[in-house]
Amino acid sequence: MSETLHIIGGGMAGSEAAWQAANAGVDVVIHEMRPKVGTFAHHTGNLAEMVCSNSFRSDDDEQNAVGLLHWEMRAADGLIMATADRHALPAGGALAVDREPFAQSVTDTLRAHPRVTVEDGEITALPSDGKWIIATGPLTSGNLAESIRAETGADALAFFDAIAPIVYAESIDMEKAWFQSRYDKGETEEERKAYLNCPMDKPTYEAFIDALIEADKTEFHEGETAKYFDGCLPIEVMAERGRETLRHGPMKPVGLTNPHQPDVKPWAIVQLRRDNALGTLFNIVGFQTKMKYGAQADVFRMIPGLEDAKFARLGGIHRNTFINSPTLLDDQMRLRSRPNIRFAGQITGVEGYVESAAMGLLAGRMAAAEILGRPIKAPPPETAMGALIHHITGGAEAKTFQPMNVNFGLFPPVDLKGGRRNRPARYKAYTDRAKALWTDWLAAATEAA
Repeated sequence: MSETLHIIGGGMAGSEAAWQAANAGVDVVIHEMRPKVGTFAHHTGNLAEMVCSNSFRSDDDEQNAVGLLHWEMRAADGLIMATADRHALPAGGALAVDREPFAQSVTDTLRAHPRVTVEDGEITALPSDGKWIIATGPLTSGNLAESIRAETGADALAFFDAIAPIVYAESIDMEKAWFQSRYDKGETEEERKAYLNCPMDKPTYEAFIDALIEADKTEFHEGETAKYFDGCLPIEVMAERGRETLRHGPMKPVGLTNPHQPDVKPWAIVQLRRDNALGTLFNIVGFQTKMKYGAQADVFRMIPGLEDAKFARLGGIHRNTFINSPTLLDDQMRLRSRPNIRFAGQITGVEGYVESAAMGLLAGRMAAAEILGRPIKAPPPETAMGALIHHITGGAEAKTFQPMNVNFGLFPPVDLKGGRRNRPARYKAYTDRAKALWTDWLAAATEAA
């Protein structure tokens, strides 16, 4: 009988870790505090519940590092990617999912696995013995976070992550809005019309910026200090950085033509993306916010087409906690001071659903291999997963360590000249190299098992 692997946290990372370890032949117990102990961001007790966007971002595995990560996870029989594919929604070149059936499917699959047990209840302290993976994510409970701080001798780092609002489709004025993906991207007609677009002229945009800046904001609690993650800035923070920032960010008016006024070029455009399979809910893309609820409704109804918007969920803001992984974890994602404990997911300092699940995949495989007496090495840094694990376990500068999405800047360079004009060829070289090395690593890991 092999030793049982215990996983704290049933989010993206914990769910993927459990799936990988169980399929390797190890008994797994997932300890999930929900629904007994809730959070302000979660609404169910399901595993892998999505609390922010419903997007897994780009699915382009030849030109995008996130798409490459999708490819690697699919090649490794990843549960999160397989489930996302089954519940995919039209999103142009991105992979968006119907969040509720997605989470329910992950939950049902893991609960039905003969080697997986799910135990409801909070783990309040670092375990002293046994094999464990801590995948508690950005909303790690206070008691466990304090136990981690006591063990590591360092304060947890933190940043604030904001949630975008969701609008009922029936409340959107389609005489002003229209369906179109940017540059008509997508292989099907449905994908080429995956986004709703709301145009703004210059006076409307200027008034909107003024309202964002002047709106009542959620205040931080006394003693709380943190930095924002640049990939998920609240929209009002972007507005404060310059009046044109949003027009060159989530509200850029390029690649779109307003069929209601085809001869008029909008000054700015707000995009909404389908949030469920029925098409009854749309989230406002890039509109994470820390405005108070009343202010949100007033400001967002200034957007043409959303004057009578009804919100299924308003935006919010929460604290994301992560450890200083470069100083605390070894290359097997084990806590140096307690090597029976691994960390995985956002708490390690990766950012995003896909990156979190990917680190869960590696942690689950590594833990299972160790338990079975056949340890495996980390994947090469030229792969997407290898680049991420290398970054968080030593590649990043510990003094300035901040959460990171996967990107080609984390990969060892390819020997290809040509500058910006040759970018597509360079990205293709990155992905071709990564796929070959990932395939070799998977084969070696499977043979070792």
